[in-house]
Amino acid sequence: MNERRGGVPRRVLLVGNPNVGKSVVFSRLTGVRVISSNYPGTTVELSRGFLRMKGRIVEVIDVPGTYSLEPGSEAEEVAVKVIREAEPAETVIINVVDATNLERNLRLTLDLLSRNIPVIVALNIWDETKHRGIEIAVGEIERRLGVPVVPTVATSGEGFRELRTRIAESAAPGLPEDVSENPDSKWAYIGRLTREVQRITHRHHTVRDRLEEWSVRPLTGLIIAAVVITISFHLIRFIGEGLIGYVLDPFFEAVYTPLLLRLSALAGGEGALHTIFIGKLFDGGVDYVQSFGVLSTGVYVPLAMVLPYIISFYLVLGLLEDFGYLPRLATLLDTLMHRIGLHGYAIIPALLGLGCNVPAILATRILESPRERFIAAALISIGIPCTALQAMIFGLVGGYGGQYVFAIYASLFVVWLAIGIILNRVLSGYSPELLIEIPPYRFPPPGTVARKLWIRITEFLREAVPLVLAGVFVVNILYALGVFGLLASITAPVVRGVWGLPEEAVTAIVIGFLRKDVAVGMLVPLGLSPGQLVVACTVLAMSFPCIATFIVLIRELGWRGMLYIAGMMAATAIAVGGIQNLIFTV
Repeated sequence: MNERRGGVPRRVLLVGNPNVGKSVVFSRLTGVRVISSNYPGTTVELSRGFLRMKGRIVEVIDVPGTYSLEPGSEAEEVAVKVIREAEPAETVIINVVDATNLERNLRLTLDLLSRNIPVIVALNIWDETKHRGIEIAVGEIERRLGVPVVPTVATSGEGFRELRTRIAESAAPGLPEDVSENPDSKWAYIGRLTREVQRITHRHHTVRDRLEEWSVRPLTGLIIAAVVITISFHLIRFIGEGLIGYVLDPFFEAVYTPLLLRLSALAGGEGALHTIFIGKLFDGGVDYVQSFGVLSTGVYVPLAMVLPYIISFYLVLGLLEDFGYLPRLATLLDTLMHRIGLHGYAIIPALLGLGCNVPAILATRILESPRERFIAAALISIGIPCTALQAMIFGLVGGYGGQYVFAIYASLFVVWLAIGIILNRVLSGYSPELLIEIPPYRFPPPGTVARKLWIRITEFLREAVPLVLAGVFVVNILYALGVFGLLASITAPVVRGVWGLPEEAVTAIVIGFLRKDVAVGMLVPLGLSPGQLVVACTVLAMSFPCIATFIVLIRELGWRGMLYIAGMMAATAIAVGGIQNLIFTV
């Protein structure tokens, strides 16, 4: 065992309740030098970073949020294991406490004091105590608990110089003398301590206070949610489409395309290797959607079609997170989500799926159990069309009338709800209750939002891009072996007989596996009726997602989980497409 050198630990654990600003404290201590990895045997991620103290590199671990050391979820189990496995001689715990909710947070603090690991308490969100008329005697809390207590404002950096300095002073004194391990004794002690060190003065409600209240009431909350979701959706599309149209497409046309054409000329313009890596040329040029080479479509799809929406969505998501709105939205929708085997936080990956299914599947990691993650991934893959597909649906089907677009979306919503209810009844296990602390509204500093956005973008690039490149490579090999031609011939009877579509639509359905929006575009020259377009677009939306989502499904759920979802997709698409065909041909 390596003892501390000069009072500096080898490892710092950030421990606290959910929604106390722990992730912002982590970013403030470590910058953006972050490593994310799953805790062994789970899908719960730990963020690891580093800081330098007195010439020594100290590892910082952002432990999953927990309310106590008696776990009630997979994430809390991981938190407890990390704390139990910590070596007292090498570790310091920074207990991040919400200073505006002292009584609720101190329960975990007492649990940590009983672990014989050095502790320092960071009274975070300190600036909000002034706004809320809360006065706290910091010195008295420090004296009573026997450990360093430092007021901090993670969003601005206030108190962090002192926090870093006092890490070396952290101590493990055990529980105060007038409290025992009995839970009732702890709560009684917390009540006495809070009354003695905290004074709350009266103040009038502000507009922000009223907005906080309206956001969680059923009627006004749903109205606010509709407005927030609508604005967010349009903002995500505006930013994403702007990045594509004014930044990425011009870059690919001016810089990357000439490079690919030179490589194509060196490769002779044709041949097996050219097809795999450059793809098919159209009129002597590269079509990034249709060429489907590893270096053409394989690079363009994740970087120029998916990444812009990753950036825009995570920017909006980060603003809503740090402002404090997402816990309120999750609370509002918790009852509905429980009917399909999920809890309120599942709305986050569902909303993300409206932009792109790839980050939506990745976002299912925020859910606690494998059962919830499977249900969420299945619903996203089958019932939530991405932005690119939605744009094609509005462009192609909308011209025939809004009722046809409504028919597509109504079918998708009914299927989304029905599959969720069925999976909730069929799959063993239960949906955990939504136990979250609702933080106050606060305006996030741009620097904090930017750092969080950068971390998420780099995680996407590291995880998704290599998978998409590998997927395009494998699909090209399968094309060369004639697998897709065989698939088209097998599905032709269903396409003609069940869905009432012409045989030529088989190609579009198969291409949908590669790119849904391209597949919808291939329906244009077929001269389909409005009813046939509804059937074709609904089937494309429900059938296998694009190659990028397909690869991420395997990554997150494994081959078995992916095959289960594939079976549901096939059965659902056949049934719903057949029902729609009957309706429109009556």
